[in-house]
Amino acid sequence: MTRFCRLISAIAAAVLLCGLAQMASAASRIKDIADFEGVRDNMLVGYGLVVGLNGTGDTLNQAIFTRESLIGMLERLGVNARDNSLRTANVAAVMVTSTLPAFARQGARIDIQVSALGNAKSLLGGTLLVTPLLGADGEVYAVAQGTVSAGGFTARGQASSITKGVPTSGRIPTGAIVEREVGFELAKLHSVSLMLHNPDFTTARRVAEVINAKLKGSVAQASDPSTVVLNVPPNLKGDLVNMLTDIEQLVVEPDQVARIVIDEQNGIIVMGENVRISTVGWRKAI
Repeated sequence: MTRFCRLISAIAAAVLLCGLAQMASAASRIKDIADFEGVRDNMLVGYGLVVGLNGTGDTLNQAIFTRESLIGMLERLGVNARDNSLRTANVAAVMVTSTLPAFARQGARIDIQVSALGNAKSLLGGTLLVTPLLGADGEVYAVAQGTVSAGGFTARGQASSITKGVPTSGRIPTGAIVEREVGFELAKLHSVSLMLHNPDFTTARRVAEVINAKLKGSVAQASDPSTVVLNVPPNLKGDLVNMLTDIEQLVVEPDQVARIVIDEQNGIIVMGENVRISTVGWRKAI
């Protein structure tokens, strides 16, 4: 049994070593190792109410913000609820989050995530009312509404209860409509910056060299380990999308640092091809 375990460990070490060697010499597309500056997502957040819960919402006398939000919503709809004692448990205050993709246009739909803010027990079966989603600048970029698909459930009996997943959070697929676009005119750019996922001097220079070879000119230069600046050639200024499409498909071999992996349980040491071992002296024990 011990020999079998040692054999398995040796095989695993060999596989890992081969993987490190392949990693060091593997070529990747520029699309997989870098992003174009400005082509990015934007985070959105909003505050809203989920209604229609089966008695699993916030306790209004404890979650004051839920009570005030409910009263404010009813007043906007022409209902005066301030003089009445609200005891409903079918409403929950939630935070709504989403990601606005790059170049999203007005009318496009995006997914949203809903999370309970008060002491609600579950959002299962609830409906999110109209909720504006704000960007970092405070402007409204999307409006959300729809039925919440909860991420879990809770079942209770006389003696015990069981909870699977997180019933106080959920999502609404295509639950928000984009109302405002993020201004970014790609076609008018005179230069484009490529940002490497893993900053490295050698990799940045290789990316610049590959781009210059493709465009047949010194138009790209590594300004630092994480950025490659590309000046758009005059003959391609009206065709920037096709130029970036060709560039992101170029193949580059990213440089890898020397790496050593040690399995502290079995004592196996695996080294990549860039690791160098110096001469080791030894002294006979007396």
